[in-house]
Amino acid sequence: MEGRDNNAFIGDSSPSIAGQFRWNGNTVPANGTTTATVTSVPVYLTELTDVELNGAAGKPVCEGESPPVPRTVTPSEGASDRDQWGKGIEFLMSCIAMSVGLGNVWRFPFVALENGGGAFVIPYIIVLLLVGKPVYYMEMIIGQFSSRGSVKVYDMAPIMRGVGFGQLVLICTLITYYGSLMALISRYMFDSFLSPLPWAYCRTEWLPGCVDAAAKVDASGASGVTNPNNSNNGTISSSSEWYFTKIVLKELDGIDDGIGLPDLRLTLFLVLSWSMVLLILIKGVKSSGKASYFLALFPYLVMTVLLIRACTLPGAVDGIVYFLKPQWDKILDPKVWYAAVTQCFFSLSICFGNIIMYSSYNKFRHNVYRDATIVTSIDTFTSLLAGCTIFGILGHLAHVTGSSDVGNVVKSDAGLAFISYPEAIAKFEVLPQAFSVLFFLMLFVLGIGSNVAMTSCVMTVIKDQFPRVRNWQAAITIAVCGVLLGSIYVTPGGQYILKLVDYYGASSIALVLAIAELIAIGWVYGVDRLCKDTEFMLGHRPNLYWRLCWRWITPALMLIILIYNLITLEPLMYKQYVYPTIAYDIGWCIFAFGLLQLPIWAIYAVFKQSGKTITDKIKNSLKPTAAWGPLDPTTHYEYKKFIDED
Repeated sequence: MEGRDNNAFIGDSSPSIAGQFRWNGNTVPANGTTTATVTSVPVYLTELTDVELNGAAGKPVCEGESPPVPRTVTPSEGASDRDQWGKGIEFLMSCIAMSVGLGNVWRFPFVALENGGGAFVIPYIIVLLLVGKPVYYMEMIIGQFSSRGSVKVYDMAPIMRGVGFGQLVLICTLITYYGSLMALISRYMFDSFLSPLPWAYCRTEWLPGCVDAAAKVDASGASGVTNPNNSNNGTISSSSEWYFTKIVLKELDGIDDGIGLPDLRLTLFLVLSWSMVLLILIKGVKSSGKASYFLALFPYLVMTVLLIRACTLPGAVDGIVYFLKPQWDKILDPKVWYAAVTQCFFSLSICFGNIIMYSSYNKFRHNVYRDATIVTSIDTFTSLLAGCTIFGILGHLAHVTGSSDVGNVVKSDAGLAFISYPEAIAKFEVLPQAFSVLFFLMLFVLGIGSNVAMTSCVMTVIKDQFPRVRNWQAAITIAVCGVLLGSIYVTPGGQYILKLVDYYGASSIALVLAIAELIAIGWVYGVDRLCKDTEFMLGHRPNLYWRLCWRWITPALMLIILIYNLITLEPLMYKQYVYPTIAYDIGWCIFAFGLLQLPIWAIYAVFKQSGKTITDKIKNSLKPTAAWGPLDPTTHYEYKKFIDED
């Protein structure tokens, strides 16, 4: 039988049997206390009986029944380990590297600008306190308490296991195209070493519909800013937009005739980005924990350098003031609150399974309350820091182009990171190459940190279900699949597919699965039981604020956001291009596959439960499995007594 080791206690690794063994030298007297006897290696383990698992040690055996016979398991039958973080700080750094990602740098500043500037920060912080922080803390608790990944953690409520599998589909969808974004960032980072920057000036074949991105003022006296419209419609576009669409992407006008073949350079950069992820995860959290220091801290070093340099540029202060100045008339606009919830939700990576996965590698008594507070606070601080940095640069750009409106210097669209920012950097008079290299290196490190977390989540699910699989085997398998599937997105029609997959396979199902997770933990498993678990693990019971958020406030807000999202839903288009019917059909199939995990696994859980009637089976599937609880067998036994005595 395969087993796993956790702090010198070995337990069965088959599904839903965690923490099923105790030391052979332990005795369980009638009063329920345990006396541990330390034996020398080799250690033989005795399987806990159902009586002990259910916390009823010492109860007499009924007349006519045979006492349970313990089964001896030798070390050779199970010796695989469940990894743990080398140090608690590695967990914190990994969470920072995961939560502080690309969205903080290139999305938050413009979301804030479009939704009230400094006034957006107020609803964002309120949402952080009512949604972000409570969910982050809840997922840390449940992951650390159970030492289970994002699928196996639903041993607490087997009927809701589809939530975990749905989130697995979501994560797999994200990592298929996340690598392609890293490939684009890598391409720009290497191109940044060229002088002049290759997107700074127009090429002959782009004329006359092109204006130099490096130009401060064009011949007509207008600022040389990016036009969001395509030059094929007779309008003029910046050389940075031409470079992105025609040189980097080689983008097609549509995908009715296919998406084309993968670009060789982007494919090589795709392999490079996945190779970095593979090297970091080759030994699981033992290696990713060491890399987390660099992945978490290096972006702040670069961001600080960029901010200091930006503040010394003429016009930078005007840009920062423009970013932070509140537009109070927008604070009651529902669109602003919707933007705050979605930005907080996707920025922190809550309800994706990553937080549960990372915390499952913690020591049982680790202070996750402190870490949840630190990570959620740092995430908000980073977003504001990135906003000041970006708008400091844009303020300088407005100064050199003669524009009085910082908000119109660049356009917030899908190509923000690859069109607008490179265009702004091209206008720098001093060392634009250095700024460009630093900027894209920062984005690359941020992206790697997020991709490592998502890949680790998939690895954990694999190892939880198939304990014999080694870390390097799971990492290589995922990396190879990532390259093969990611090559779809580096074709001339790749951006069309990315938009389609992101819309149907990620954004649309994320909110539904999030609500299902909140229901599973807050209502099916129960807030009261969660508070008991927290008290047993951390020594204190969560206060009224946490209980209200977990039970009522957070699920209600997420439900309102989902309804608002459905009401305002618009047909998917990419640059005004309407997809062929088969593309929409494929998109809806992806969407259905993700959500169908909920009823499929619910039916399976009910079918597998014991019970004479269907009602009994449903009731049992709503209850935790007998093995639910801490993985460590001694702690598991103490937990069962704690629950029974409470």
